[in-house]
Formats: sequence, structure tokens, C-alpha cells
Amino acid sequence: MCGIVGYIGKKDAYPILIKGLKRLEYRGYDSAGVALISDKQALNVYKAKGKVSELEAFVAEKDISGTTGIAHTRWATHGEPCSINAHPHYSSSERLALIHNGIIENYAVLKEKLQSKGYTFKSSTDTEVLVQLIEYIQNKQSIDLLTAVQLALREVIGAYAIAVLDHNNPDCIIAARKSSPLVVGIGEDEFFLASDATPIVEYTDKVIYLDDEEIAVIRRGEPLKIVTLPNMECEHEIQTVALNLGQLEKGGYPHFMLKEIFEQPDCICDCMRGRINVEGTNVVLSAVIDYKERLLAAKRFIIVACGTSWHAGLIGKQLIETFCRIPVEVEYASEFRYRDPVIDSNDVVIAISQSGETADTLAAVELAKSHGAFIYGICNSVGSSIPRATHTGSYIHVGPEIGVASTKAFTGQVTVLTMLALTLARAKKSIDEERFLAIVKELEHIPDKMKEVLQLNNSIAELSKMFTYAHNFIYLGRGFAYPVALEGALKLKEISYIHAEGYPAAEMKHGPIALIDTEMPVVVIATRNDLYEKVLSNIQEIKARKGKVIALVTKGDEVISRIADTCIELPETIECLDPLITTMPLQLLAYHVAVCKGMDVDQPRNLAKSVTVE
Repeated sequence: MCGIVGYIGKKDAYPILIKGLKRLEYRGYDSAGVALISDKQALNVYKAKGKVSELEAFVAEKDISGTTGIAHTRWATHGEPCSINAHPHYSSSERLALIHNGIIENYAVLKEKLQSKGYTFKSSTDTEVLVQLIEYIQNKQSIDLLTAVQLALREVIGAYAIAVLDHNNPDCIIAARKSSPLVVGIGEDEFFLASDATPIVEYTDKVIYLDDEEIAVIRRGEPLKIVTLPNMECEHEIQTVALNLGQLEKGGYPHFMLKEIFEQPDCICDCMRGRINVEGTNVVLSAVIDYKERLLAAKRFIIVACGTSWHAGLIGKQLIETFCRIPVEVEYASEFRYRDPVIDSNDVVIAISQSGETADTLAAVELAKSHGAFIYGICNSVGSSIPRATHTGSYIHVGPEIGVASTKAFTGQVTVLTMLALTLARAKKSIDEERFLAIVKELEHIPDKMKEVLQLNNSIAELSKMFTYAHNFIYLGRGFAYPVALEGALKLKEISYIHAEGYPAAEMKHGPIALIDTEMPVVVIATRNDLYEKVLSNIQEIKARKGKVIALVTKGDEVISRIADTCIELPETIECLDPLITTMPLQLLAYHVAVCKGMDVDQPRNLAKSVTVE
């Protein structure tokens, strides 16, 4: 889970690389480094522990000249965060420098082999093993860098996206990928390299996404060449990236997370645009039109996802089962891929991932495909690995999400799952037409109701000050609100480091009720719906034990407002759409608690945005 940037052209490389690292810092931020072939033809490597700003300070008096370079921001897998373990890594002779995203699973065997040949290692990373292996092969066989990289990667087990510089070949960058994203940007007499398109869009909108086991040979003054590990040349279509540079800036907000919370009304409009007709009487998803028979023939849906996307999947399960009357299972992708699941050709697997690069979800997709299942992807990042690996799917179209704690991606995923369930249900005739039209009409009103929720920002900020003391939180919900409780607890854990658990409200008395006391804040999602009276009883159980209740209620509620310690009043909506409304105050609560505690909201410790390793 690291960020890779590269440049070769006529401009100074260092400013481009540093700006690119800052754009990719959400992918990893425990150390950073840069390798440059200087104007004096020296291969200079500079590294620092910490964020990119620490690297900038370190190189302040160094030679940063050169028009060819690679750079890296790291989230540690092998080896603790420190300057020695930071990338790029030199080879023994310091002729080569390499950066790497992924994991070399057989690095220990390769390292032992190289040590027996007299190689020594400075770091405890798997990456240094790879650069040493490339140099060993190059020296032993007296071959060029491309061939050495091809031979070395054939010995590697694991995932990688790499970029390599050779001091003896200063006008070339060799880059390769397997199960880890890598994109090449094509400019005028220049090339860019990155883990995703965000560092590239400022300079070019023309990109090529490398496929697994492909190697890009990027030479100054020559066309881009892409070959496979067996050295078969392959063609790639140049794609145009539709990214607005303004989406990558904070736009006056103190943090990306707050900006992205406030973007949600517009994002949901973008997500629905072209999919709900202007009359508000129909939902159209091109994927369902193109594969209608296959989707309607499904005997079972299996949703695979991780983290926040898994919570969206739990809501999707209820939507599809309620409207379509098809059984749905929701699986953690990391468990699904390793437990020998029962899958057959009548199954439809829905893979949900914001980045489209989540390693466990991608592996689950490949496993399901091998069993003949039909794969439907729901992603945000156009051109990423999961959309390319699936049979069809839908993008959520919420724009780049920079804050590590997902916000607008979650509501975008829930919106797409809602539209998918409605589309399938109408095609199956498993939903009453009046109910269908009522939900579609209400879905169109959701962005305006989200704006109402955002007006509560200042009052939630004030409320949050009361809870900086807390060491634990419990979040409770029932029905569609239960996954929202899980998501609310996850947000608080991620950015404030307060332990929080989400629970079905009725399950509280089967264990968590033992934790209730005067020091325990309990957030209860208690909007007006068919389970309202049940949730009311759960709140009374908490108050009987002197728990502190923060209740999310429907505007005008006069019952729970008399019982709860604090109420956050929300606009009324249809129960199945409630998660789109109730999620937002929980995002704001987590955000403001974290800000009050002085935490790094956008880049919380130990987390990375795009989880491209197991």
C-alpha cells in the first residue's frame, strides 16, 4: 500500500515527483524517498522517515537536478518505518535504484540465495531483495536491464508494481506490475508513472493502464513500449482520464475528509445522473440492460468487500432481498478467498471497492470467475483492476476520495446498490409499481435532505467536545440502521482512535449491556420506521443503567427526545433510504471528535487508502 511516481522528459523531475508524492500520500505516509539521475549523471537516492514534508526538508541542500526520476511514499509491510527501510532501494553497487508497491512472498528464500553469493543487505525489506536479484542476474548473464527484470520477476512470488532506474542507462525507466496498480501518463516528449492517475492529471489526461505481468519500457525520445514477461510486445489503447484538478485540492476546507462529507449531496446527484430519468419514473443501469438475462437468472448473489465497502454490502443485501426476493450473502473478501467457498455458475458475485485495487477483493473476484460465477463490480476509480476483471458493473462516480476514512464512497456505493436492486426488481416484477415509483421519487430528494443534515455541522462540532474523554463507544441500530451503526463505529475508530463497536440494538442485551455505565456513550439510530418501538425499548434499557444516549431521530420526534441525553434530528425519508441520511451525522461526529483530540484526520496512523496487499 504505497504510492509510486516517476517522470522522464525535459522538465526538472524533482518538483513533479514531490507534488506527485503529496497527491499519493493517502496511499502511505510513514516514509518517503526519491531517486534522480542528476545533470552530472549521478544516481542520487534521498530518503526520510515520516511524511513527504520530511523528505523535502532532508533534500533542501542536496543535488536535486535531473530530468529522470522515481519516487515513493510508503506504508510499511516488511520492516519498520525508518529511512533505511524507505524506498528507493539501491542495489549493492548503487548502479540500480528500485521502488516497489506490493509484497514479495518468497523474499526470504531469494535473500538467502543472494547472501550465499556474497550479497549483503542494509534494510529488512522484501524490496531490497528484488533490486539485488535484478543486479545479480544482470551481472551474471551480462544482459540489459529489461531482460534482467523479466528474468528476476519470473522468480518472484507475490504482488508488485515496480519502477527501476539504471545509472548506466539514464534515459530509461523500466516499470512492471502484477496485482498492484500502475499507470503510465503520456505527454509531449515526456512520460509519467504513478500508482493511480491523481499525480498525472495536472500534466496529461492520456494514460495507459498496465495489465498483470506487463513491463513498460519508458525511453526518452522514443514511443512507449510494453512487453510481457516472456518478452512478447503488446498493444494498449490510450485512455482519457476525466479528473478535475480541483477535486484533488482541499478547496478551503481544513481537511479532505470534511470536504468529502460536504460533497456528498452533489456526489449523489452525479451518481444518479443519467440513471434516473427526468420524470423520476425509471432507473436505468446499462449493465443490467446488457446482461439482463444473466442477472435475472441468478439463484444467489454473493457480495464480497472489505471495510466500509462491506458495510455498504450489508445494506445491499437487505435491498436486493427485500425488492428482488433473491438470497444474498455478504462476505469479507479476505475470508471468502481462503475458505473454499461453494460457488457455481448460477451465482452472481458483486465486488465492491472504492479504489478498485483492493487485493483481497480482487483475489475473490478471480476465485469466483474460476468457478464460473458472473461478476458485477461496483467501484469508484475508472480503469482500476477490479472493473477490468469483472464481466460488467457500475461506477459510483463520486470523484476522487483522498481522506483515508471513506465517506462519499460509502454513500455512493449504497446509492448504486439501491438503483441496482430497484432495476432488477422491476425487471423481475417482484416490486409493486407504486412502491417502486415512491422510492425512485424519494431517491431524487435525498441530495436536498443531505444538505439539511450538513446544516447540523456546527451543532455536532459542539456536541463532539463532550466526548473527547471517552475511551469506548457503542453504536446501535436495527434493520437498515445496523450496517450504519457498524460504519459509524468504524469511522470513530479510524480517525479518533477511540474504541467503538457497532451492534444490532436487540443484541445489546446478549453481552454489550454489561459495558453500560455513566461513562459509556451510546449512539442509537432511532429514526421513525417499523422498528421504532423496538429501538425505543433498547434505549430505555440503556437509560435504566445510566448510559449516555446520543440518538439520531426523525425531525419532530417527541418520544425519544424526552429520554435520550442528546438528539440529532434528521429529515424523514423512506426506511430503505435511511442509511444515506443517517450515515452523515455519524461521519461528522467522528470527524469533530478526532479534530478535538488533535488527530491527523486525513491520514490516521497505520491506515492507507488503497489496500493493495493482504
